[in-house]
Amino acid sequence: MSSTLSKDQLQTLCNTAIQAAQEAGQWIEKFDRNNVQRTFKNAGSSEASQLVTEVDLGSEEIIRQHLQPISEPLNIAFVGEESSFNASYNARERFQKPYFWCVDPLDGTLAFAEGRSGYAVSIALVEQSGKPVIGVVYDPVNQTLYHAIDGQGSYRNFAPFAQDDSQTDISQTKRTSTPLMAYADSSFKTHANYELAVSALERCAHTLGSDGVAYIYGSGAVKNACQVLESTAACYLKLPKKEDGGGSIWDYAATACIAHEAGGWASNIHGNPLALNRRDSTFMNHEGVLFASNNQIARCLIDAL
Repeated sequence: MSSTLSKDQLQTLCNTAIQAAQEAGQWIEKFDRNNVQRTFKNAGSSEASQLVTEVDLGSEEIIRQHLQPISEPLNIAFVGEESSFNASYNARERFQKPYFWCVDPLDGTLAFAEGRSGYAVSIALVEQSGKPVIGVVYDPVNQTLYHAIDGQGSYRNFAPFAQDDSQTDISQTKRTSTPLMAYADSSFKTHANYELAVSALERCAHTLGSDGVAYIYGSGAVKNACQVLESTAACYLKLPKKEDGGGSIWDYAATACIAHEAGGWASNIHGNPLALNRRDSTFMNHEGVLFASNNQIARCLIDAL
């Protein structure tokens, strides 16, 4: 069979991923957090990346059961966070099959376990080249669904979802009382280059005509990216570091597809496409990650950094 999926096949796969994400999200919301059993896996260097619960595992199984029947005839591999702790897991399938599902069954586990919002279910279909072609995110707290198919637009609760291009011309932007919203993980504040990043963000805010920078912490990577896309002037930044971490491919694959189709920005901190199928690791600490509401904000930050 051809390795290229048709438009109809992509739509069918997206519909199945939507059903899987919503069912997993609804199951997550029914779970009694007071009885959640916490364990820690050998992944990354922060509590947020190491924490895993029975809810993560159960959500991934729900998603797998939805995706497996439709995936086998189309030769699609499955990579889920909780069943993939290193690059060797399913390496033959992930690197040899034309597509793979890239699943985070509960992004923002720490927020969930602590009784906060900021978590979501994330499902992406990624080409072997590393290009995401389907992105599905479900926020069970707000019952918000985001989805996109490469070349077919981005949708929020099935309505077209796009950024306002009128806000992207810096030369025409006047200073406003609205700050540049900077979404970040808690680890951002302890990064060795934190002060340099803050300085870069402040310079960009000045260039953009924003009233300073407002920092927002507490959500997982998926929800951070979605909040950026909901804003007219916002970014989400993950700085490179030597240690394993910086998020993994399943943290960014779905939202990268949604951002591109919505007119937002998703790249590494140098402005290059995210490496979503690298052979040596699933972590992104080697290149960092940047999401932005629009191209002007992204380019400003890339230059400043």
